[in-house]
Amino acid sequence: MRRVREVIVVEGRYDKNAVRQVVEATVVETRGFGVFNDRERLALLRRLAEERGLILLTDSDGAGFVIRNFLKGAIPRERLKQAYIPDVPGKERRKALPGREGKLGVEGMSPGVLLEALERAGATFEGEGEASGPRSPVTKADFYAWGLSGGPESGAKRTALLKKLGLPEHMTANALLEAVNILYTREEFLEGAFHD
Repeated sequence: MRRVREVIVVEGRYDKNAVRQVVEATVVETRGFGVFNDRERLALLRRLAEERGLILLTDSDGAGFVIRNFLKGAIPRERLKQAYIPDVPGKERRKALPGREGKLGVEGMSPGVLLEALERAGATFEGEGEASGPRSPVTKADFYAWGLSGGPESGAKRTALLKKLGLPEHMTANALLEAVNILYTREEFLEGAFHD
């Protein structure tokens, strides 16, 4: 089993169990929205971020993005990596009914999907060296030029792009830009986004 250097942050214990079946890592729960009022847990996450770096791996529903955005504002950006799971309709086996948005969460993802999300986020796998050198990023100016921001049809274009790339539908333009630069080289993005 591959060992991840960074601390992986998930919402709950079932997510934690799913991740631990895929990689050897320190996995910390936010306890859902509990992290908002838990100063000790937030202090722990900040310390872990400083020492080892964090990888956020939340569900792709609205609640997951609320937690993700809260932590993005509370943890220094350079110590935080973002891992995204795709929107997959369904419900977890342990639940009688699907969630409000009808999507699988982290606990419902296959091991391969979770491993790929961590790899794309730039997880540091011990014994495998650091990530490759810097890449030429996609910029806000690129998004504007391509009609993905700042125009009357930008929202619809981003929604279509999110679906095409298998990314969660709740992503803002800034979150999409960040995800694109984590998940793809500029060339891969151009190929995947604008060619069939």
